[in-house]
Amino acid sequence: MPIASDFDTVNELFRVRPGEAAGLGTRDTTWAGDDSHSEKDRRKKAEEILEDGVAELTRQQEMLWADDSWSVLAIFQAMDAAGKDGAIKHVMSGVNPQGVEVTSFKHPSAEDLDHTFLWRCMKRLPERGRIGIFNRSYYEEVLIVRVHPHLLAAQRVPGVTASERTWLDRFDDINAFERHLARNGTRIVKFFLHVSKEEQKRRFLDRIDEPDKHWKFSAGDIAERQHWDAYMAAYESAITATSTSHAPWYVVPADHKWVSRAVVATVLAGTIADLRLSWPTVSEEDEQRIREARSRLVAE
Repeated sequence: MPIASDFDTVNELFRVRPGEAAGLGTRDTTWAGDDSHSEKDRRKKAEEILEDGVAELTRQQEMLWADDSWSVLAIFQAMDAAGKDGAIKHVMSGVNPQGVEVTSFKHPSAEDLDHTFLWRCMKRLPERGRIGIFNRSYYEEVLIVRVHPHLLAAQRVPGVTASERTWLDRFDDINAFERHLARNGTRIVKFFLHVSKEEQKRRFLDRIDEPDKHWKFSAGDIAERQHWDAYMAAYESAITATSTSHAPWYVVPADHKWVSRAVVATVLAGTIADLRLSWPTVSEEDEQRIREARSRLVAE
């Protein structure tokens, strides 16, 4: 199947292996395949890969639902305007909505702040047979909270301060949590859509210059942009510390949306295919009932 070779390729190019540094500063956000071909040809190829990935994901999702033993959790993290929403929309376009739930995590509520930092995400974990999509996640607790330490103080955790020890402890908590999920039938895959600062600027200006996109614009996005270097350092630490064999990170080049969408579709479809699911077997008694039912229908 084409998706298998594509999955091998993206694993080689974009998966962060356990113990390996994320290396965000050296990864090419503009990557778009073999540059010996024209951009038009590369884009066409990426669109074909996306189409194949969506078709395979549709098939795999049906088997995931029927098998009812595994669930899949896909986590999307990125800087603003990196294309998370668009990637989720395009990649999940062919799946049965009954088997997928997308959760977008915003600022924590007062109730959320009265619980452990993992609590609000625990409540949204996918059931067996389903795909759960987290648009942002508990990783915000070692990203935005690390960049803005006053957010940590608002959590009122006894003895916890914005120190290096705190972030290392949270990495340990996250790794333990994800290991627990993996041991109990949840396959986890994590995407960092890696957009450049220059491309983010272009997309922000696009939102400002086109009235139909004003609803997407937030002045807060510009304020957060001033902390770019701090965010990159936080992402580097988090991805390096938490990319494991059972919950890998993929650093996906996102300056070209047609590239990032093709990569995400390939990884998701390949991840489910790698579970080696099978259709439920039917007993001989049930097979006999099916034959009898067919006979009755034909005889009508």
